[in-house]
Amino acid sequence: MRFRWHALPMADISEASIELGPFLRARRAELTRDQVGLPPAAGIRRVSGLRREEVAELAGISADYYARLEQGRLSSVSEYTLAAVCEALRLNADQETYVRTLARKPAIPMLNGDMTVDASTGNLLAHLSDVPVLVLGPYLDILGWNTLASALFLDFAQVPREHRNLVWLAFLDAQVRAMYLDWESVGRTCVAYLRMDAARNPQSPRLAELVGELSARDRDFHVWWTSQTVAHHNTSGRKRYRHPVAGEFTLDSQIYQRAETHETTLVFLVPTPNAQSRHAFSALARIAASLPESPAPLGDYQTRT
Repeated sequence: MRFRWHALPMADISEASIELGPFLRARRAELTRDQVGLPPAAGIRRVSGLRREEVAELAGISADYYARLEQGRLSSVSEYTLAAVCEALRLNADQETYVRTLARKPAIPMLNGDMTVDASTGNLLAHLSDVPVLVLGPYLDILGWNTLASALFLDFAQVPREHRNLVWLAFLDAQVRAMYLDWESVGRTCVAYLRMDAARNPQSPRLAELVGELSARDRDFHVWWTSQTVAHHNTSGRKRYRHPVAGEFTLDSQIYQRAETHETTLVFLVPTPNAQSRHAFSALARIAASLPESPAPLGDYQTRT
């Protein structure tokens, strides 16, 4: 009998290993032998979670190979092995996507040069006046907004461009931070979204600048960032707000991503159908009417990749 061998697709992880190792270690530390179907270990364990050799056993690879993967000493890994490791660590869909995105080479580039809100999106913003709308770019940078979004949060036109970022504002702007009644949940979610974005270009200077400042200035951000939690932008969600003028109300977010580039995301913040939200939006509409027309920042934003 003759065997025909086929080359397995390989992922080049030489550049991704810096981020991949800590992520795998964090997930390994979360698991117990009981959770993965292994019998109880004899004696005292010196590590939390699974040992490397236990993950290797579950994935069907050698302990040395898995150790080199975690330590960033492999230049490539087969897609089959990567899938086996993801299964061994019981990764969810978002976590597996993060690992596979990191393992791609070259890194998926964020758009170079000037990144702007295109004319069609700018026109859409100009005609949307019933609900707050934000246009987000890579790393949750705020590229565009309408006047009702400014009435809800703050006048984005007065915010320095490097600080027009949803995560930066949620953690470091006292006014925005105080608006979220479920701030811890919002903060954790923002960090998980940011790390997922980071997988596409982990060596980005813009990312390093943003994460460096947030880690230095906010302990919660530092702790949550190092926990290696990841999540995709949800297509919908609900948040509770406390506005200094409009009072307390609840908004549902509807998120739409540009399919052709995956670089920009539109976020619509829709009030829940109740009297409290209707009253709050009447107050926001009055604030919006007093603001200067929001300048669609066409050509006013530059990404640093």
